[in-house]
Amino acid sequence: MIARTATFWRRAAAACLAVLLAACASPDFLRPGAQRSEVLRELGQPYFSSTLPGGGERMVYTTQPMGRQVFHLDFDAQGRLVHREQVLTFQNLAGIPAGTPVEEVRRFFGPPMRVEQVARFDGDIWTYRFLDDINTRRFAHVHIDRQGVVRKVMFTDEPDPREWRAF
Repeated sequence: MIARTATFWRRAAAACLAVLLAACASPDFLRPGAQRSEVLRELGQPYFSSTLPGGGERMVYTTQPMGRQVFHLDFDAQGRLVHREQVLTFQNLAGIPAGTPVEEVRRFFGPPMRVEQVARFDGDIWTYRFLDDINTRRFAHVHIDRQGVVRKVMFTDEPDPREWRAF
């Protein structure tokens, strides 16, 4: 019995340590001048990368589906980090104009938390989880028609899990 209890606590401690170490590997902690190779070693492969004017590169790291952040990391032609920005914001999501191609949304915001359909819209609805400017948990619902074009963006509050009730 004592051996099982000790094993349980060792496993629990190892799991907690893994979570804490994973939390350290975040674009939040990167500083300008960090080398591309260092970032790849710390964060792994990005969701998406693209070439920037002047020979630089943008890497996109996302915490979706469970997280609420998408980071753009911009590197100069020498592979040094010159800009880091968390782009999953109300302002950016509300600024998606109707007519935007779906691939442009995917390149900028990464994959959505969820893709679903509803009876009153002929297309997919991409849902992104994010925090608004006052740290309220929100959902952005990007309506994409069958031609792969954004038609509208709607916002709802994310339900508070402490208020969920079983029926």
